[in-house]
Amino acid sequence: MRISLKLATAALVLLCSCQPNDGWQKLFNGEDLTGFKQLNGEAPYRVEDGCLIGTSVKGQPNSFMATEQEYGDFILEFEAWCDPSLNSGVQFRSLSLPDYQDGRVHGYQCEMDPSDRAWSGGIYDEARRGWLVTMIDNPAGQAAYNKTDWNSFRIEAIGISLRVWLNGVNAANLLDMETAKGFIAFQVHAIGDSDEQEGKEIKWRNIRIKTEGLEAERLKGDLAPEVNRIPNVLSAAEKEAGWKLLFDGVSTDGWRGAHKEAFPEAGWKIDDGQLIVQQSDGSESTNGGDIVTIDEYSAFELSLEFNITEGANSGIKYFVTEAEQASGSAFGLEYQLLDDARHPDAQLYTTTPGSRTLSSLYDLIPSASNRFNGIGKWNQAVIKVFPDNHVEHWMNGFKTVEYERGSDAFREAVKGSKYAAPVYNEHGNFGEAPAGHILLQDHGNEAAFRSIKIRELK
Repeated sequence: MRISLKLATAALVLLCSCQPNDGWQKLFNGEDLTGFKQLNGEAPYRVEDGCLIGTSVKGQPNSFMATEQEYGDFILEFEAWCDPSLNSGVQFRSLSLPDYQDGRVHGYQCEMDPSDRAWSGGIYDEARRGWLVTMIDNPAGQAAYNKTDWNSFRIEAIGISLRVWLNGVNAANLLDMETAKGFIAFQVHAIGDSDEQEGKEIKWRNIRIKTEGLEAERLKGDLAPEVNRIPNVLSAAEKEAGWKLLFDGVSTDGWRGAHKEAFPEAGWKIDDGQLIVQQSDGSESTNGGDIVTIDEYSAFELSLEFNITEGANSGIKYFVTEAEQASGSAFGLEYQLLDDARHPDAQLYTTTPGSRTLSSLYDLIPSASNRFNGIGKWNQAVIKVFPDNHVEHWMNGFKTVEYERGSDAFREAVKGSKYAAPVYNEHGNFGEAPAGHILLQDHGNEAAFRSIKIRELK
């Protein structure tokens, strides 16, 4: 028996109407750039064989092919191929506003990094805070990218949880609330005047998005180390890992003035979840004075965010004992906080040039890398002191200083610094106390701190 075409078509429609709608939609139709607009640079984009293709061009800033529609919570999947000589990325929850750097695209970026650094799948905050999730602590994620073939990416942006999966491996696991909604955009990175990178291509295909029923769609599997950038809040994973807040955003509990029994009555304030040392005359510890933790620490990891004003000088000290003197600035090893471009201290040193610049071990070891986000922006400082006395300074995801506390090299550095003076080093063991307080410095310039947290290392 033959079935008429009309009957067969009706049956097919009925069958399709009974199938559950999985909610996935094409973000890119594979035929043209309908639904997209180009922002910032003018690198050319074209559609060919179902692929969105961007081509690098000299003399242009970062170029973006952005969706006209904005998205808040979603799961985005796509495949990508990037010429190994280039760097690229996919923006999400991103913005272009006239009053922000003349419309410069800014926001979250899923990194595409074919270089040997292998940070594909990390999360970069374009034109704003810089790196949020590097791949330094995620070797499985670093190994997931294929330099010579197509790669499968999946971005899960659900509330404050932002996760990137690369070829089935969780590359980034971030908690952040900076931007709740924005466009999605495909980047052709600037190449300056490079002849070698001119005319290279990045390709994307099979781009689809889902905006409903997202929790049930989350990928299951081993998660990357969690990065929490929610101010003054500990996640469940952080609590499990032993982290404790040293500042809860509303009180000064756990702190007191250096050489004092109570917190300073003036010179410090709490405002909008920030612990702020107020501007005075630029002198050291003459207004509110330094503040220290009530508790002492030996082996630990300290993490905080800081925001300094133009020309500011401040610092984070550790292994502070308050034993050397009864007033004034307390002594200790110092993670330097400084506006290098405007404060004269950046050019000063006792023996080692650069040892008073931002994130250095003050007057002892200069910073090896400056990843400063800028004045008026939040930056992350991390100090790690391991049980074997290996010490590291980090800033915005990059290691800037490392040394062995108490080693011959460390003691030689002390001899060549201002800490060789008897007032600092009466017993010949500056910076070698078995335990000490954490200190935030009052150097007479305004500086703000938040998300101050610590865990002890064993």
